[in-house]
Amino acid sequence: MALIVGIGANVYDTLITLKSYPSEDTKTKCAGVQRSGGGPVATGLVAAAKLGAPCAYLVEFADDEGGAFLKADFARFGVSTAYSSTLPGYTSFSSVIWLASDKATRTVVFDKGDLPGTALDEKRKTAIAEAELLMVDGNDLDAAVEAAKIPKASRTKVLYDAGGLYDGVERLLPFADYLIPSEEFALGFTGETTAEDAAKVLFAKFSPEVVVITQGKRGGIVFDGKTVRTYPALPATVVDSNGAGDVFHGAFAFAVTRAYDPYRACVFASATSALKCEKIGARDGAPDFAAVKKFLEENGYEL
Repeated sequence: MALIVGIGANVYDTLITLKSYPSEDTKTKCAGVQRSGGGPVATGLVAAAKLGAPCAYLVEFADDEGGAFLKADFARFGVSTAYSSTLPGYTSFSSVIWLASDKATRTVVFDKGDLPGTALDEKRKTAIAEAELLMVDGNDLDAAVEAAKIPKASRTKVLYDAGGLYDGVERLLPFADYLIPSEEFALGFTGETTAEDAAKVLFAKFSPEVVVITQGKRGGIVFDGKTVRTYPALPATVVDSNGAGDVFHGAFAFAVTRAYDPYRACVFASATSALKCEKIGARDGAPDFAAVKKFLEENGYEL
């Protein structure tokens, strides 16, 4: 049985490392090319699995090069695909990502592919009901909403990685126990001008257990309906920031299944995300539990 299950984007990434972002209509030699799996929930599951949680992905794969890579990638990191299948004739979600070394930035161009929406059969519904936590990200929205309704009849918690303002996401928001939007999402959705006010609006409207707003290099805030607390962004030598938010969500999911309170889970997730940024690849860069524990202790935190 999987402790954490997920429904959301699974992306075949091509990472291209450059000294600096190139000018238009020029030729530039790159410093390296790497293939990697990406996507909010898919990468979050890998991060949680590398930390030590049994995890499973509940969505289909295409039968193309990207699908074969992504399925093998999950196997490499110990994420179960026992609830997934491979569909012939479809194209995987894919992206090309330019990593500019001089400014530690990343630029993404993506193609969402054409895989159909996920159908939740009884096997998948049972996996959700028996899990401790379901991760969703707003992709594959109909399946995510259907899946998020299942835990209301079980002990399963729902973590919503709200990074993109997709059409219809208001359907998913009421089912989130852990609502974790980016600052961009929170401000854009609520119309507020500060993260603190946005967190209060989201909490009042959707009644999650906690709202966590991620603010990248500035850390973020945690609001439990009573108190707003800030959590830090821990120091890192950034090589590749792509996927850092996905890793944060996966680490938070892992932490709450270990009974960490939300603030402690945020500090743990922030440390995990910082370590990921020091390596290329969202999934390859995600650290194990021992590395996070050591990093926290070096920075004055105890688990």
